[in-house]
Amino acid sequence: MSGGKYCFELELGVRDYECDLQGVVNNAVYLNYLEHTRHEYLKSLGLDFAGLHQQGWDLVLTRCELDYRSPLRSGDRFVVRLRLERESRLRFAFLQEIYRLPDQRLVLQAKAIGTGLIQGRPALPPELQALLERGTV
Repeated sequence: MSGGKYCFELELGVRDYECDLQGVVNNAVYLNYLEHTRHEYLKSLGLDFAGLHQQGWDLVLTRCELDYRSPLRSGDRFVVRLRLERESRLRFAFLQEIYRLPDQRLVLQAKAIGTGLIQGRPALPPELQALLERGTV
């Protein structure tokens, strides 16, 4: 995915408590960075998880793949970049990468596949469906 066209990015920093005994960011913490970026991206499009839930829609992940390339350490600044693609009629994929700043060293590549649910059945909210159909994400 490296070098792909991104539609959103978010700059963050490593906090001390996110590091393990080896002094690097714990592998599970990267999932939080990725999720936070996805939520901020959707909010920037006017799609809010709480609002969707109140309307009866839930967006859920069905799969998440992470490939670790280089560690982050306490105090590092980094940027999470993403793009959203249609995976199938009812599934979408967030393709995400994390780069350390300022040297732009690739830290992680991820693919998170999701779908929407209404009353427990797979379906995409009309707002997300429209974005995916237009290819503007």
